[in-house]
Amino acid sequence: MTGQRDRWAELTGGQAGEEYARRFARLAESGQDVHGEAAFCAALLKPGARVLDAGCGTGRIAIRLAELGHHCTGVDLDPSMLAVARRQAPGQEWLLGDLARLDALGLEPGFDLALAAGNVIPLLAPGTEPAVIRQLAGLLRPGGLLVTGMGLDAAHLPLPEPPVTLEEVDAWCTQAGLTLRGRYGTWSGEAYDQDCGYAVSVHARPTA
Repeated sequence: MTGQRDRWAELTGGQAGEEYARRFARLAESGQDVHGEAAFCAALLKPGARVLDAGCGTGRIAIRLAELGHHCTGVDLDPSMLAVARRQAPGQEWLLGDLARLDALGLEPGFDLALAAGNVIPLLAPGTEPAVIRQLAGLLRPGGLLVTGMGLDAAHLPLPEPPVTLEEVDAWCTQAGLTLRGRYGTWSGEAYDQDCGYAVSVHARPTA
């Protein structure tokens, strides 16, 4: 453990699971597409891929990817979120753990894709971001992908200001041996520009 609470825990007290699930249920009932992240990732994957959903929350994305035929492992540090995920998909693998200490979970390397959606990176414990990216990169197979989504301004974050920059994330990925393959402004694949306030980034581990 890092000894420092992540920003998500500071915001929610670790009791947000049920309300978070209800929020997305309401969105789905209203006709909104709540599977944009899963669709984006599925388009990058071959059938039956191994996916690590880092900061999986209530399991919304991992459950959808499993429905599409992929093998998903979800990891989160918030027990209230994992309780929802385990109830909704008891047959999937849900692990309680610190993303900065993924090595302590004994995960088998070789994932085709690691996902950190839902502002996972900005909501980590301050100072742990490089370690998290390094841990995720180390679990990828050669050619595997790290996909991240993060707000770049207060309008796209549950925080008054962004605690990390896109340039910092790129630098941490470079330090972890990853290269930027693509960047988008939305999960639907729209072009990224510096004024859009959100970035979906795809970094790759070299094949050799």
